[in-house]
Amino acid sequence: MASEQTIILTRNEYEALLERNSELEDRLAALEADDGVRVPHEVALAIINGKRPIVTFRNHQGITLQELSKRTRLAVGYLSEIECGLKPGSVSAMARIASALGTTIDVLTRK
Repeated sequence: MASEQTIILTRNEYEALLERNSELEDRLAALEADDGVRVPHEVALAIINGKRPIVTFRNHQGITLQELSKRTRLAVGYLSEIECGLKPGSVSAMARIASALGTTIDVLTRK
């Protein structure tokens, strides 16, 4: 075919293109598998550095423990015990907390 053009690449350029393609395919697969949960960068870093997820999300959003109590209809004392790790929190309580903080139970309980 007269309209075809040939491009010549070095082996390193070719391998770099293959690697970049592979990275893009991985990103695309991750986006397609996305569950829609977004964790703000600073929240993720705080959790990675050992901060408690519920406290971190709450503080990031500027929500007091009393406000979280109102939003979840859970007692302030019970929320405080969950935040401090003194109580695990029931599935129902964790679902209410996750909903109030705009995240999932999985994100709040991930270690």
